Amino acid sequence: MSAGSQEEAPGGGPTVLRILLGSQLRKLRESRGITREAAGYEIRASGSKISRMELGRVSFKERDVADLLSMYGVIDSAERDALIGLARQANNPGWWQHFGDVLPNWFQAYLGLEAAASLIRTYEIQFVPGLLQTPDYARAVIMLGHAGASAEEINRRVGLRLQRQQILTRSGGPQLWAVIDEAVLRRPIGGVDVMRAQIESLIEASKLPGVRLQIIPFQAGGHAAAGGPFAILRFPEPELPDVVYVEQLTSAIYLDKREDVDHYAMAMERVCIDAEPPNDTPEILGKLLNEVGRPA
Repeated sequence: MSAGSQEEAPGGGPTVLRILLGSQLRKLRESRGITREAAGYEIRASGSKISRMELGRVSFKERDVADLLSMYGVIDSAERDALIGLARQANNPGWWQHFGDVLPNWFQAYLGLEAAASLIRTYEIQFVPGLLQTPDYARAVIMLGHAGASAEEINRRVGLRLQRQQILTRSGGPQLWAVIDEAVLRRPIGGVDVMRAQIESLIEASKLPGVRLQIIPFQAGGHAAAGGPFAILRFPEPELPDVVYVEQLTSAIYLDKREDVDHYAMAMERVCIDAEPPNDTPEILGKLLNEVGRPA
């Protein structure tokens, strides 16, 4: 998926791997000044097939990837093995396929990104990040957007969100760095009891070695990321670029161009400076917990 696009993600397999591999193949091809048509001829296909591969819309044959890497002058065995291995993994179904009945195609790409990331930086202004939501809070948030859904569908959506959270406790899982606006914690999602339990859960999460949590207080005023929430994902493979994820109401934008990523990275650094230090988070949340449910 090219930077700034809102293309629907393919339905099968871990979409992120196809997107990232396609991005790498595109950069390699462009660096050699090779046209899509010439690359397509090399693998007995068309230029439009190369375009679909580079956008991550189709599966990859390992032979095609190997042939393209040779054409693009990639001779280092470690680099070749890494990219061909990525093609092999891209054909394996992701765990989220079991939730296809309640999962929009455009969000499947993000689940793949999330599962593959080594670092997830996220900024939220309305809700607690999905990876840190309690079951009751998640249910309340989901019901806001799916008021007419059946109880079974709501349960499926909650189950999907809770299964996502397992990446935070698995061996080798990603680090999570979340910056939350104070308004998120004062918005009574689900009622007083739900919010109290959610804040208590955040206090415990903030003590985890793989989680860094910061709160932006009201007194910070306006800040660099006031336009809306977003996430920046980094991957363990050094050849894979950071990806910015910006969710919309019925779609999402994925950005991987250097200038776009740099813009969001600077905004993230700014909000981290505006926010209270991570070490202060448990104390801040403790004070908020004492205030929840009190008369105004």
